[in-house]
Amino acid sequence: RNDGVLMKDKTKGNLMVTGQFILLAELMFVPGRSDWAVGGALHLVAQVVLGAGILVTAVAIYGLGRSLTANPVPLERATLKTTGLYAVVRHPIYLGLILVGVGLTVGSGSVFQVPALLGLVALLHFKARFEERLLFAKYPDYAEYASKVGRLVPGVGRIR
Repeated sequence: RNDGVLMKDKTKGNLMVTGQFILLAELMFVPGRSDWAVGGALHLVAQVVLGAGILVTAVAIYGLGRSLTANPVPLERATLKTTGLYAVVRHPIYLGLILVGVGLTVGSGSVFQVPALLGLVALLHFKARFEERLLFAKYPDYAEYASKVGRLVPGVGRIR
């Protein structure tokens, strides 16, 4: 790929990463309300989903090792990861971030968090599709991997 195309892809990637952090910050720091009661079982569900999201994200980050980058443009030295959580879904970090967003939204008790959560889900879906175009170009084995492993949910979003 030529340098101009690579810079354009990196710029798009940086914009997506910036949007992702803005939406996550909104979910974390905008005060909650009382549009729904967050007590008892609902509070527990929110905490479990949030904890699961943090765990999935951390394990997936660790699994990428030196290939880790927030930008969806793969690093030149990166290798294709297909083991661990990457054998279950192609984008476990994005799945983890969505779970974090769901946990924060449910736990906030605020209807105003819902648009930020939906925006985060849409952005991560778009980011995953953008990243996959680049992964198809970089790794000859990506097509076979993508035909067997779901995008964000196990078995869902396999590419045929």
